[in-house]
Amino acid sequence: MFQALYNCFWWERLWLPANLTWADLEDRDGRVYAKASDLYITIPLAFVFLVVRHLFETYVATPLAGLLNVKEKIRLKATPNPVLEKFYGTTSKHPKQADVEMLSKKSGCTVRQVERWFRRRRNQDRPSLLKKFREASWRFTFYLIAFIAGMAVIVDGFGCCGSGWCPQELSLCFQSMLPSQYWYYMIELSFYWSLLFSIASDVKRKDFKEQIIHHVATIILISFSWFANYIRAGTLIMALHDSSDYLLESAKMFNYAGWRNTCNNIFIVFAAVFIVTRLVILPFWIMHCTVVYPLELYPAFFGYYFFNFMMAVLQALHIFWAYLIIRMAQKFITGKVVEDERSDREETDNSEEEEEKNGPLSNGHPVLNNNHRKTD
Repeated sequence: MFQALYNCFWWERLWLPANLTWADLEDRDGRVYAKASDLYITIPLAFVFLVVRHLFETYVATPLAGLLNVKEKIRLKATPNPVLEKFYGTTSKHPKQADVEMLSKKSGCTVRQVERWFRRRRNQDRPSLLKKFREASWRFTFYLIAFIAGMAVIVDGFGCCGSGWCPQELSLCFQSMLPSQYWYYMIELSFYWSLLFSIASDVKRKDFKEQIIHHVATIILISFSWFANYIRAGTLIMALHDSSDYLLESAKMFNYAGWRNTCNNIFIVFAAVFIVTRLVILPFWIMHCTVVYPLELYPAFFGYYFFNFMMAVLQALHIFWAYLIIRMAQKFITGKVVEDERSDREETDNSEEEEEKNGPLSNGHPVLNNNHRKTD
């Protein structure tokens, strides 16, 4: 049974065009081809990345945060209350007004005290500024090194057709592999596995689900391009992503350090690079090569449709993030404070005097006399 499933999974017509077989991809005459078994090493390497990340954040990112004067906000802790804690952990972190009144009776607290307790409790669960800085530092370091390595791999790949990156070469399924391409693939795939393994403990943002989809789609694309020997197309796609990612992470680092002008200037560069690489170069050059040119060489097959479908999913995520980036760009161009559109805002704890002045609270927000909500 397992042998039958194995044979079905590795059926040549799923992965390769009609004029190509697995026998054609056997190493010979000094030409080395990618093999599925090569990717087994990426799982243990992903755990190595997690260990390296922990050491980096402890011994590099934390001292760097101190040098850049990254300061933590003092957060008032919610007083222990079993009734409220049980509701917070099992029902909702944002109780409705009816729930607040019910909890007030059960806990013996006033409605205002219950609302304040939930506000402080939510703030306790939000990631600290130091955690955000350390995470951004780690990703910045990897993406910068990966981008430099990607450029080196691209230079190393110049060869046939005058250039190993011409459209015809990008569409081929029988490209031989260079040692630099092997290591670039293994390191990139291992890193994205590590991101997927750590996503539950990383800083959660509003696009948490989109991040999971992105990581899964990226892992599938990298793996499939390796199985089907789309080595050059995969290399370009990975390098294209790294070209803007390190700029975003560096902008975050300066934002957490309070260097607003530097953050804004880097963000402008990041936005330009992101739009050019992911909304112009990726769809109109690389995807054009993977969609149009293969059909000139061989009939469409399952792998062709699957690869380009996953590319379309990735492109849809790029459009979604481009929308958020443009919104952020509009904010600081018009003089508003730049914030990460994906992040939850810190909820401030109003004093008794402010609460009396602004009137009664409604689900954690003071209601003003003019019927407009004041944002915490």
